[in-house]
Amino acid sequence: MLEDYVVVDLEMTGLSAKMDRILEIGAVKVEGGMEAEAFHRMVNPHMEIPAEITALTGITSGMASEGCEAAEAVRDFVDFSQGLPFIGHNIRFDYSFLKQAALNFGIPLDRECLDTLKLSRKFLAEAEKKTLDYLCVYLGIHRKKNHRALEDAKATNELFRYLQEKFGGENPSAFLPAPLQCKLKKQGPASPRQIKRLKELAAYHGIALAAEAESLTKNEASRMTDKILAAYGKAPASAP
Repeated sequence: MLEDYVVVDLEMTGLSAKMDRILEIGAVKVEGGMEAEAFHRMVNPHMEIPAEITALTGITSGMASEGCEAAEAVRDFVDFSQGLPFIGHNIRFDYSFLKQAALNFGIPLDRECLDTLKLSRKFLAEAEKKTLDYLCVYLGIHRKKNHRALEDAKATNELFRYLQEKFGGENPSAFLPAPLQCKLKKQGPASPRQIKRLKELAAYHGIALAAEAESLTKNEASRMTDKILAAYGKAPASAP
């Protein structure tokens, strides 16, 4: 039986680890089968939170602006997790965001993982849906708030414990964590020249940038510049 692990859940600004940002990290460390410690960080994404994300999570741009930097949050989480395997509901999704941030900030991160979504599909075939929201209702798992990282991590831990206790004895191999492969590349920060040009374009056309220019990666700055040029046209070249 797996008794030492970290259950993790993230809230993000969107669905793409390459293009969107971590908004919140919540985790529960389990040692000897008992919850030992909790972890929570709100992360400042340096952008306005999309309305649909605020509607889903309740996290506003004002709340997020008071969060810590992503590098600090990910580094703190990696230290907290102490090399233990990760468990999550659709863990590949959360792990890809953690891995992308770790690559960007030069933080070592390679873990074995176990997915409660896959376990639920295998062992709870009778459940109409396999989302965490549905399974919490189906199994009577209480959450104070839905779609908040720490509460979802705690709920996922209860789901995992239920699944392991009921099905792990006869199916031990299904409850063994395994490495996850995420094909991601390090994203370097936008260059001073990219930032300067982007700000000039935005100022000339009188538009607000979707994120703080200094927080952009090279690819993000390039995509944002291309979108502005396509929609509004060029701005005069700046003086040398």
